[in-house]
Amino acid sequence: MPSVTHDDAPLLADLMPWSVAPPRLGRGWPTGPDPASLKARWDALMKAEGPDREALFEPTRSRTLRSAVGQLPGRSGGTEKLVRATGPCPEPVRVLHAPFDEQWLIADHRLIDAARPELWRVADEQQIFVVEATAVPDATGPLLLATSLLPLLRPGRIRPLYRRPGGEEPNLAPGLLEHLGTRLGRSLTPVDVLAWALATVRYAPAGHAVPLTQEPELWSQGVELGHGLLRLLRRNGDRPKLPGGRRPYVRAPLPARPLTLHYDREEETLHLDEGRISPVPPEAWDFEVSGARVLEQWFAARTAEVEPGTLSAIRPTTWPQTWTSELLELITVLALLAELRPQQEELTVTAPITAADLKKAGVLPVQDAARRPASVLDHHEEGPEGQFALL
Repeated sequence: MPSVTHDDAPLLADLMPWSVAPPRLGRGWPTGPDPASLKARWDALMKAEGPDREALFEPTRSRTLRSAVGQLPGRSGGTEKLVRATGPCPEPVRVLHAPFDEQWLIADHRLIDAARPELWRVADEQQIFVVEATAVPDATGPLLLATSLLPLLRPGRIRPLYRRPGGEEPNLAPGLLEHLGTRLGRSLTPVDVLAWALATVRYAPAGHAVPLTQEPELWSQGVELGHGLLRLLRRNGDRPKLPGGRRPYVRAPLPARPLTLHYDREEETLHLDEGRISPVPPEAWDFEVSGARVLEQWFAARTAEVEPGTLSAIRPTTWPQTWTSELLELITVLALLAELRPQQEELTVTAPITAADLKKAGVLPVQDAARRPASVLDHHEEGPEGQFALL
């Protein structure tokens, strides 16, 4: 049978119809790779008064010290206006700040220009957020990322796998799961469909295309590959490891404040000033998302110069050991993902289920309601100045 073309394949936007624009912070200082620094930034803001507090806050048209906003869903941050706020820092939460870069965010609605509350309402241990990477011509990086953390990546759309907390109501075209199960002769889960999408997604002029198949063996092969990708992308299982002899180690101690990053391809060594990590496979160093090298982007987020006197300037004075551990794990993850890329490229989808097939079966087009968030307000959410939000 002929393989499916990208023009025939359904789009991810139709298979996972509900999407949300990424949060827009409006200021950089509420995020960072070190939670202790975030708490110190908050304390500095609380100690400042008048114009000093306003300058440190970095107001925008969407957020000022006098903005009245409610709590983030599921969080316990205050709701009094920041112009007169006091008290300890709301507990930072782990977020995906950039591709493969897990950082921290002060989870306070008053600090965020556009927080996307609908994402916070469905963020829990069962949730998987799919993030669309920007397609760059001739780029080899992944088109989709998946994370258990709240993603802050811009500009691609975010597609939660579930429309409700607790892994309830999959964000899939109504009837898709049953239709695929019937064509393949097996029971499917929403995560299986996501795994298949991660393994097979291709760029198409209209968007991210996901070729589907009705061949059970091919489906199993793609889903198994996709689950492997998903484990590495989410990093919420056993710590990934490369085979013995290929695991990266610190060969020369990293300096207190490394300023430069250099890769020696011949020696497979990553240099942070005089510090050395090896072996680092070329595939890990070359790993890109949307045309940007992941390791360089990760390093720059921790070492780039910041304006003195700003809250962003409050950061670790020396390189924390936790960053070294995170860097070693990141190298491992990128190397393992690169090893799976040939399998993705070799996966040829035959016996296709096309977009036209899904339309004939009544799965597509999806109703407008499937593109809107589900109503998940089953409890009071505190509004501005301590008032309860009306449901």
